[in-house]
Order: sequence, then C-alpha cells, then structure tokens
Amino acid sequence: MAGRASSEGFIARHGLWSDEQAGAASEILRRVEADGLRLIRLAWVDSHGAVRAKAVTLPALRKALVDGYNINVATSTLDASGGRVFASFTRGGGMGLDEMTGSPNLVLVPDPTTFRTLPWAPGVGWLLGDQYFRGGKPFPFATRRVLGAQRARLEERGWGMTVGIEVEWYLRRIENDRLSEAEVAHQGRRGRPLATSAVEPGFSYHSETNLDIMQPVFDALFDTFDGLGLKLRSLENEFGPGQVECTFEADDAGQAADDMVLFRTATRQVCRRMGYAATFMCRPAFEGHFASGWHLHQSIADAGTGKNLLVPEDGNHALSPLGQSLLAGLIEHAGAASAFVTPTINGYRRFRANSLAPDRAGWGVDQRGAMIRVIGGADEPGTRLENRAGESAANPYLYIASQIAAGLDGIDRGLAAPAEDYDPYNADRAMLPADLDAALQALDGSALFRRDFGDLFVDYFIALKRAELDRFRQYGIDQGGHREINQVTEWEQNEYFDFF
Repeated sequence: MAGRASSEGFIARHGLWSDEQAGAASEILRRVEADGLRLIRLAWVDSHGAVRAKAVTLPALRKALVDGYNINVATSTLDASGGRVFASFTRGGGMGLDEMTGSPNLVLVPDPTTFRTLPWAPGVGWLLGDQYFRGGKPFPFATRRVLGAQRARLEERGWGMTVGIEVEWYLRRIENDRLSEAEVAHQGRRGRPLATSAVEPGFSYHSETNLDIMQPVFDALFDTFDGLGLKLRSLENEFGPGQVECTFEADDAGQAADDMVLFRTATRQVCRRMGYAATFMCRPAFEGHFASGWHLHQSIADAGTGKNLLVPEDGNHALSPLGQSLLAGLIEHAGAASAFVTPTINGYRRFRANSLAPDRAGWGVDQRGAMIRVIGGADEPGTRLENRAGESAANPYLYIASQIAAGLDGIDRGLAAPAEDYDPYNADRAMLPADLDAALQALDGSALFRRDFGDLFVDYFIALKRAELDRFRQYGIDQGGHREINQVTEWEQNEYFDFF
C-alpha cells in the first residue's frame, strides 16, 4: 500500500504530503492492525473551531491514505446553528467561486502525523485532515491552512513561533440526559442545553478540597491526555463553581493549535460519557459564574538555534527590540484581531474592568489586568507575551494566525511599543471592541488582515459571524427589544453552551 501511495492517487498526484507524512501513513496501517482498531474518525475543523468527523472502516481508511476522502462542503457554508449563510445552489455558491457551486464535495486529505488512538473509545482511531477541491486546489476557507500560511511567513525568515496554552472551562453535572422537545435543535435555531448543576460551590480559588471533588473526572482526563500525547502541565480549580484551568507545555504554533482542537473535543466527550458536561463557552448563564478565558503565551525563536528572540540583552528593558515591535503590532491591531481572538457574542461579556480580563489594548510586566502580560526579561529564556483577551471558544488556528500577522506587521514596520501600563483599567489606551459587531467592523476595515488572510477569507468569515449576529438580533426583537444587557441571554446559553 505504501509503495502504491507514493506513485499514484490524488495525494501523490498533487504532491500533498511531505516525506514525513508519507512515512507516517505506513506507520498508521501498522498501528491500526496492532491496536485492533475497527473505525477511524477522519476529522476536520470548521470555521468556528468545532471538530467535524466521519467514522470510516479500515478499507476506506486505506483508500483515504491514497486518494483522500469525500466530504460535503456544507460544514463550511452553514453557521453554528446549521442555518444556511450562502446561496450554495447558485453559480459560485454565493461566494464568487465556481468550485463552490451546488454545495459540492471536497476531498479531505488526512495528515498522517496527527493519528491517535482514542483512549475513551475502544477500537476507534482519529486523524485530522485538510480540505481540497476535486482538482487539487486548496480549500480557501480551511482555517488550519490560514495558520499554515502565517507560519510559512515566519519560516521564510528562519523563525518559528512557540505557543503555550492556558485555558479555562466549566465542568457541570448533567441532571437528566433524556432530550425533551425543547432540547432538540431546528435548522437555524439551537435547542436548549441539557439541565446541569454545579459540581462544587466555587470561589475558593485553588481549593484542594474542591479540587478533590472533581478528582474522579480529572483522573479520567489525565489518562486521556496522556494517551493522546497532549503535554499537560496542570489541572487547576479556578474561581467559578466547577471552573477548571488546564495548562500545557509550550510547543510549535501548529502543533499547539492541533493539540488545542484535540484537547477540547476529547474533554467534552470524556466528560459526557461520565455524566458531566464540559463547556468552553465564555460566560455560561448561571448565577455567579466567572467568565472563562484563553491566555495565549507566545514567543519567536530562531528556527536553527532555538534562541528566544524576545529576550532582552540587559535588565533595562522587558523585551528585545524585536519583541517590543512584536508587542506593538499586537496592540495596534487588537481591535481587528478581536474577531478571531473573541469570536462569539458571549465572549465580549468578559471585557470588564478589574475582572482579570482586559478592556483596552495595553501591556504591563507581569500585569494580569493588561491585554498583553509580558513575562520574563534578561537572562530568562522563557520570555514571552501572554495575550489575555482570548476566549476559550476561539478557533485555535485563527487566534494564533492573527497573532503572527499582527506581530509581524509590528516587526516589519519597526513599531515602537507604547509605555507600560501600571494602572491598565484607567490607562489612556484604545478600548477593545464592546461587542462582536464592533469587532467585525474593525476586521472589515483592516488592511492588514485583508492583505495577510485575503479578502476572500475575511469576507467569508464576516458573513458567517454576521449571520450569527442577525439571529441574536432577531431574538432581541422576539423578546420585545429586551436584550438583557447585564445578563447572559437565553439565546447565548442555547447557542454556545453545548456547541463549544
């Protein structure tokens, strides 16, 4: 099989695998037989960052490792509620691309280096893939490819981005797993999530006793993460009732994004099998629940030597000149990047003063109230920038890609970082967008992201998110104009709690 794959088939014909991937494909077939696997989930990530998959048999897997596997393009043309956003059955599919006419099939090409055996699903394997049109042209709306293009820009300079993930989420106990009619979705409207209850009382930060209440679930998650090769550092009890923080060892940006995708979907599935709900929704609609964030730690390293290029030469500066310009780029483009960093309506409820989340674009050394927390300094090889604006539901590929694009612009233009903020919630800095609508307006007018991500992708992403906004606004109209400004709405709970 490996010999034939090297000389024929869709993958070889279009040169879609590296030597490493081709070698890994042969290893997959050996592992599948050795582990006695029966089904393989061929997975891909939609524009929201949610994992979609088809479970295929071993003969289908063997063929997919030569010719890819047919999937419908629909998961990229529907919004998170399954509502149709684009005119798929017209010429160009409502996107001005002939290849999109008629909601066609795509070819999902597995990336053999992502193969895993799922610890919680005996006999089942998992492979992440990339989408292509039938003619071999890369699918332009694949977010994994958006990140790949930005990583390639770093590689052209002999650099790489190192990313550390620190993400919060909620663990809740499911009270009744039987679906009523209210919990069944309709196209364009998500159903009500299952009733859940808190697993611990909350607001006893890092309480060992409350942590122990969740230990049986943590044990299962640790075994899962270990079996998947995810580089977990810690499982922590955070502020809210059942709020958990997971931190992971720093890794290459591409690997970190893939791992974040696998971590979220694995966590949700393992918890559900145990009778719990895990949600990465930013601020669930439960009394007293603190918002969850995703703090993205990032640095730039020399690809040849591994030297961290953000480390300053002396103790008079927090960052090297390159690091200062990288920081300046993140701050200058924070408004437009918010659409990728905080891509849900619910996520903007987190931007409040004195909340451990930022409300404006500034920075400080070890300052948890600023958007960018600078950690490290001279003689600190782990010197890095921590973006604290992200929400846990963000698409990892778009979040990280936005940081590379904004940071490189700061470096290329030699931007100077503003002064450090010692009082970040009162600093004279540009405010972060107040809501998703404002963030999309900023993205729409961003010359940077239109240049680096392309007009086609930016317009596509904005259209998807505006469909989400339109449904939220209709909810407000249906409620007689009442939008529950200071409380999480029922619409948000239905839309995000079980989707993320």
